[in-house]
Amino acid sequence: MSLILLLSFFFFTQYGTASPAVQTLNIKPQYFNPKLPPRTLSSSKKFEGSSDLVDLRYHMGPVLSSPINIYLIWYGKWTLSQQLLIKDFLLSISTANHRAAPSPSVAEWWRTVSLYTDQTGANISRSILIAGEYSDRRYSHGTHLTRLTIQDVIATAVQSKPFPVDHGNGIYLILTSVDVTVQDFCRAVCGFHYFTFPSKVGYTLPYAWVGNSGKQCPEVCAYPFAVPGYMGGGGPGALTPPNADVGVDGMISVIGHELAEVASNPLVNAWYAGEDPSAPTEIGDLCEGLYGSGGGGGYIGLVMSDGVGRTYNLNGRRGRKFLVQWIWSPVLKACAGPNASD
Repeated sequence: MSLILLLSFFFFTQYGTASPAVQTLNIKPQYFNPKLPPRTLSSSKKFEGSSDLVDLRYHMGPVLSSPINIYLIWYGKWTLSQQLLIKDFLLSISTANHRAAPSPSVAEWWRTVSLYTDQTGANISRSILIAGEYSDRRYSHGTHLTRLTIQDVIATAVQSKPFPVDHGNGIYLILTSVDVTVQDFCRAVCGFHYFTFPSKVGYTLPYAWVGNSGKQCPEVCAYPFAVPGYMGGGGPGALTPPNADVGVDGMISVIGHELAEVASNPLVNAWYAGEDPSAPTEIGDLCEGLYGSGGGGGYIGLVMSDGVGRTYNLNGRRGRKFLVQWIWSPVLKACAGPNASD
């Protein structure tokens, strides 16, 4: 396998929604370090930095140390191929769900998350299951959601009783389809996590939301599979998504980011930097835009490309490939991922 430094290259993609057949594992990847513009929304650090610059502290709250149950809420219209792609990523996190994928794998990526502990010394669980699914294809709360009405979506799912009330082990993951707009989506966030209010849902439950940006703002929330329009012409092109779906492939990295943060800070009183728990800098924020060694200064880092140019840094179940941002390691005091070259 050869190491090639490319300052710019051109991979042009179409924003389709169909997912191809699962990829095979016998393609030898090539490695490259593409230079792309930094994300337009984020001021997060994009380098393999030192904790001297990061005041990440534990605030004595719980982490998700028991086996983690993910309750999926599909809001809007989703194709079966899109759902399978996202579920393959989620099920790739825990090796109990599949035969071990080749390194670097999604399960190895989650090991960095599992290094975080609570005050008893219990680590974040490496066992993750999809415990339930609920589809709201009728847009029961409209095609525009706010942060509060997202909690109404959760309440609908819980009160209709497809889901148990899982206080200690559950993450309620709301995924909105490409035609649903959400407060601050594309302008300030690509996803977020918090906990539900008893006045809204009846219970305090950790949840995360991520939207499909494929038609609304792929250059922002599906980066680096799309780049801002001002980069057209002489600038570098977008990377080719590993599963041929710009919106959903972009979502997967955001989903990984939010799951890592909700597992390490489910009630916003555990692991974060900064003095304001309502606007914390968390373990995903510290590494946003960084996908491999040598990242920073507009580089996403050293990643892989298969025989047809699809870009990835992690292997998953059933031969899937994904491009997922790195996570801040409490041991290395730096951003870390299993595809690191050192």
